[in-house]
Amino acid sequence: MPVWAQILTQIFLTAFAVTAVLFGFWFWVVKPLLAERIQDLIDTANEIEPKVTSGVQKGVAESIRQIPQSAWDGATRESTRQFLKFGSNLFENGLSTFLGAAAEEQQANQARSAEKRDK
Repeated sequence: MPVWAQILTQIFLTAFAVTAVLFGFWFWVVKPLLAERIQDLIDTANEIEPKVTSGVQKGVAESIRQIPQSAWDGATRESTRQFLKFGSNLFENGLSTFLGAAAEEQQANQARSAEKRDK
């Protein structure tokens, strides 16, 4: 066998041996270890959400209990008053009150009438 063929054969055998060792190490050592670690992370992540949810619910419940009753009364009265005012404006002027067109039209009409009087 010529020398160049022996060198080429040696290169291919070395590359095959190194590749076989790396793939063996990957599939029998690294991949199972990574799969185990990833499963641990998934399990931990699945445990976090219920804990956070229950913590938030407890915190909100405690905060609501600590608010004095007088604060609730004032807040509900004011929001009811605002809602009634909005409803009456909506009933009187239609949807344009909500969109803001009624006030603009009224101002434009007043400006036109003032201009006509001045002329």
